[in-house]
Amino acid sequence: MNSDVKYFVALFVRRLPVFLIVFLGFAAAALSAAMLLPTVYSSGAKLLIESAQIPGNLATSTVQVAASEQLQIIQQRILTRAILIDVARAHDVYEHMDDMSPDEIVARMRNDTNIRGTSGRNAATIMNIQFQARSAAISANVVNDYVTRILDQNVRLRTGQAQDTLEFFKQEVDRLGAELDRRSAAILDFQNANADALPAGLPFRMSRQSTLQAQVDQFLRDKAALIEQRNRLIEIFETTGQLNTTTTANQSPEERQLVSLKDQLAAALAIYSEENPRVKVLQARIAQLEETVRAQSGVGAAANGTTMLDVQLAQIDARVDAIDAQIEQAEGELAVLEDAIGRTPANDIALQALQREHNNIQQQYNSAVQRLSAAATGERIELLSKGQRITVIEQAVAPTEPTSPNRPMIAIGGTAAGLAAGLGLVFLIELLNKSVRRPADIAKGLNITPLATIPFNRTGGELVRRRVIVLVILAVFLAGVPAALYAIHTYYLPLDLIMSRAVARLSL
Repeated sequence: MNSDVKYFVALFVRRLPVFLIVFLGFAAAALSAAMLLPTVYSSGAKLLIESAQIPGNLATSTVQVAASEQLQIIQQRILTRAILIDVARAHDVYEHMDDMSPDEIVARMRNDTNIRGTSGRNAATIMNIQFQARSAAISANVVNDYVTRILDQNVRLRTGQAQDTLEFFKQEVDRLGAELDRRSAAILDFQNANADALPAGLPFRMSRQSTLQAQVDQFLRDKAALIEQRNRLIEIFETTGQLNTTTTANQSPEERQLVSLKDQLAAALAIYSEENPRVKVLQARIAQLEETVRAQSGVGAAANGTTMLDVQLAQIDARVDAIDAQIEQAEGELAVLEDAIGRTPANDIALQALQREHNNIQQQYNSAVQRLSAAATGERIELLSKGQRITVIEQAVAPTEPTSPNRPMIAIGGTAAGLAAGLGLVFLIELLNKSVRRPADIAKGLNITPLATIPFNRTGGELVRRRVIVLVILAVFLAGVPAALYAIHTYYLPLDLIMSRAVARLSL
């Protein structure tokens, strides 16, 4: 057992230069990185999304955005390419931005920026904003810049939506008002064009039609009576040669008819007013008969030789002509009424269609007016910041201590990684080496037992040269690795930028 330990120790001592090269290389790189990596400061601010200040049952804002959705909208707007580049250049966030492309600036800004929100049921919605920078002042200034932009974005977002909503309903009210005026004008034009056949006047026209039809029937009866009277007078005169017979009353037919018409007029006045068409017709007929009776009273004294028969026949013919004129007038009015009554159903359907369209537009107009009032109230709420709003709970301040890098951890981790890598490399080399290096290997490989073994001994000069070479290589590693890292960091690109680019490429 002791011989095996001595053997492995001898192997390790033999491979010690390889181990030292790997170990010291890793350690030098870790120590250099720990010393050269820039100090990172992290500053943060905390924002609170408050609910509306006015109860929703009294007045509601027209901007209805959930708190979680509002957080996402603000985060996406803040992390846009233009804003990130503007913030980075405004605060000179990175030392060598002139050597960085806009894509690299945006990528590093997004990587260094951390915006997260916490919300839940029956819980307040809080937004935390953090930024890592090379100095405490830059970190705090960037976070405060973010906060200012977030507050401004929130105000502009909400007031802009409220104003857009108000402007939309103003346009809707104007449009619906113009449409309502056009519909009203169309209804008025239709009513003016069909004033004689509107549904509202149908009862009057039906009543007037009945009245005129009754008058026409009465005129026809009166005309038939007059024609019969004329024929009877002619028959009596041709038979007797005179007009007065034993059956003839002392009064003339005109006088009897006059008495009858006066009775009818009295009965009609008991029912109708003096403006009623029937009353006026009776009054006109009575006036005509009175003139006839007065004319009859002076016929016997006439010197022109006209006989009583001719006079009475002439009177009857005049009355018949008057009745015919009245019948013609009544029938003309009846024709007009029948045409109007016939067009009334179609006009009623068309007018109802126009009225339905008008009522529909009226309802839309009333609804738009109500919504316009609500939109005006919502805009006022947003302008006065009485709706949902974002307030600053904690302002960003410059941190007193850096958050990264953890230099001791980097140095210790690099040294440990070098130790593991050196041991692993030594083990791998020895594992792959199949040469014979001790008597046990001879006995195992040749299946024989050697009597004695002669070790290989180096000369003093060979040992010195080997040690010098090892020391030179170690010195190169110890001095060259930090010098190379420093030169790259100073004259080419900072190590943090190189690491970020490497991470980006590995991510791709």
